[in-house]
Amino acid sequence: MRRRDFFTFMGGAMAAWPLAARAQQTAMPVIGFLDSRSPESIVNRLRGFRRGLEEGGYVEGQNVAIEYRWAENQPDRLPDLAADLVHRHVDVIVASGGIPGVFAAKAATTTIPVVFLAGQDPTKVGLVNSLARPGGNLTGVNFFNTELSAKQFELLHEILPGAKRVAVLVDQSVQANTDATLRDVDDAARVHGMTMEAFNANDSREIDAAYERVARERFEGVFVEQSPFLNSRRVQLVQLAARYTVPAVYSGREYTEVGGLISYGSDINEAYRQVGLYCGRILKGAKAADLPVVQSSKLELVINAQTARMLGLPVSPQLLARADEVIE
Repeated sequence: MRRRDFFTFMGGAMAAWPLAARAQQTAMPVIGFLDSRSPESIVNRLRGFRRGLEEGGYVEGQNVAIEYRWAENQPDRLPDLAADLVHRHVDVIVASGGIPGVFAAKAATTTIPVVFLAGQDPTKVGLVNSLARPGGNLTGVNFFNTELSAKQFELLHEILPGAKRVAVLVDQSVQANTDATLRDVDDAARVHGMTMEAFNANDSREIDAAYERVARERFEGVFVEQSPFLNSRRVQLVQLAARYTVPAVYSGREYTEVGGLISYGSDINEAYRQVGLYCGRILKGAKAADLPVVQSSKLELVINAQTARMLGLPVSPQLLARADEVIE
């Protein structure tokens, strides 16, 4: 190569290098967000997730992109949606909306980090090796709601001390959750001399049919199982409880915010914020295997006093005093 040509080549290479480097530096990382529901059903939770991302230094559309995949309450779609995110080479996957989505992400990749939300102990269902050191490519938040069934039933008894028959609405998409819920609720009912009966509520028609039977057979209260699908149908559930004037207890504040009587459960929005924080840490280089599973410690008791008045139910001053929030 002639000397003049060499310097021309080097000058071009030096000019091109900063452009390539800048392009590489400004390429946005991508988060894959996998959920079993539809976006409109988790608006507040998404706000919590984005707030956690921002606290970790990432703002959607500015320095991070998010690819959303919604199963629209069709769990059989989750494996294909998870596989699509892997095919798109996202940097981290959020698995939200129940255990089936987490297992779909786990089956789809052993290399892309997965940050999950789980309502049950993730070690017992085989998601991670331990809470302190998960190992593998999964970590996340355990928010305990499936383990609070007995306490939620106690609240229903407290607000309905004379009740003898209670209906339990269950979503059987995750049978292990339903089995645990029914076992815990049955034990709690026996303590108070009550009987409970399970009603399938796997789709909106079954929910309608369950409430029609609850009213026809004069059940005195309703216990709604913790379930991503049932949460997505919370407006329907609350409206039916009001139509048939049946007191019901729920697993989270999203029910009481739309008119449900009483709820007790983890602060789910805070759990989603923690997921956002973990995504930020992973994007900055942390390994999922080294991030301990966070156990949600904030539990909320929320009472909708307006609904109690509509149902003609007196709420004791002691119960009101224990509430984290009373909606008037």
